Amino acid sequence: MSAAIVLRAHGGPEALVLEDVAVGAPGPGEILIRQTAVGVNFYDCYVRSGLYRTLPLPGVPGIEAVGRVEALGPGVEDFQVGQRVGYITGAYGGYAERRILPASLAVALPDGLGDVEAASLLLKGLTACMLLQRVHVVKAGDVILVHAAAGGVGQLPCRWGRHLGATVIGTAGSADKAERARAAGAHEVILYRDGGFAETVMALTGGRGADAVYDAVGRETFDQSLKSLAYFGTLVNYGQASGPVEPMPPAALGGRSNSLSRPVVFHFVRDRASLNAMATEVFAAFAAGVLRVETTLQMPLAEAGRAHAALEARATVGATVLLP
Repeated sequence: MSAAIVLRAHGGPEALVLEDVAVGAPGPGEILIRQTAVGVNFYDCYVRSGLYRTLPLPGVPGIEAVGRVEALGPGVEDFQVGQRVGYITGAYGGYAERRILPASLAVALPDGLGDVEAASLLLKGLTACMLLQRVHVVKAGDVILVHAAAGGVGQLPCRWGRHLGATVIGTAGSADKAERARAAGAHEVILYRDGGFAETVMALTGGRGADAVYDAVGRETFDQSLKSLAYFGTLVNYGQASGPVEPMPPAALGGRSNSLSRPVVFHFVRDRASLNAMATEVFAAFAAGVLRVETTLQMPLAEAGRAHAALEARATVGATVLLP
């Protein structure tokens, strides 16, 4: 048996309830993990609320965690009992003390990366790699606009983009968060709740606009994000913290021959080679000091609901981690 957070019906944070669930032995190609740190993401809030109905109920939410291998199923040769591993998965099951996982989803953790750091970095780092190295390959001289730049995900494109030689403009919801975004590498920060940030982006860039806008806010920012683009710029909508974006005619992209992308990180790591390549890039950037993680909220697994409430209130900066 294992303690786990079980979601039986969509709803508010109170829908996340700690229960005991059965955990069997790993089958062919699987490993049994005793988890030490579980990453909490806005994605999890979407699943809990029912905005994303991709977790069959009742089910255990959670898409990333780290821990140690307790047992190997038949045919597993890439890992050893006792080894530290991390993973992300669209099949859920992360909010638990122990779980069975396909070995193909796990990556070995480098010694210089602690368990809480890894749970704070893996999904967010892979997302940043996707944004800056896959969807729009950032190069020196680019201008990028990063929304929610003080957040657990948003800080990483700021750091990585600046390292790559881009001019980084961030947005934040308060003066305190603006300072955090600057500390994370943003050259300029706009308080987006004051409205009209596209005009400010154009003023800061002499009318050029941004080569890429990384927007995980969604409804509140989408229209202004589109207006912030340079010629041939790409709007990367990778989340919807403020709600889903309204339908948009393709002609709306024609003003500056722009592109729109809606990437999903699981698609970029859907095979072992891609997962290994991106994880290697993330771990190398961390080891070089390009990426740093700030874990501002650590809670026991049983308090997953409180963690979700804090995320949805936008009361957190940095990463949130549950400790089984």
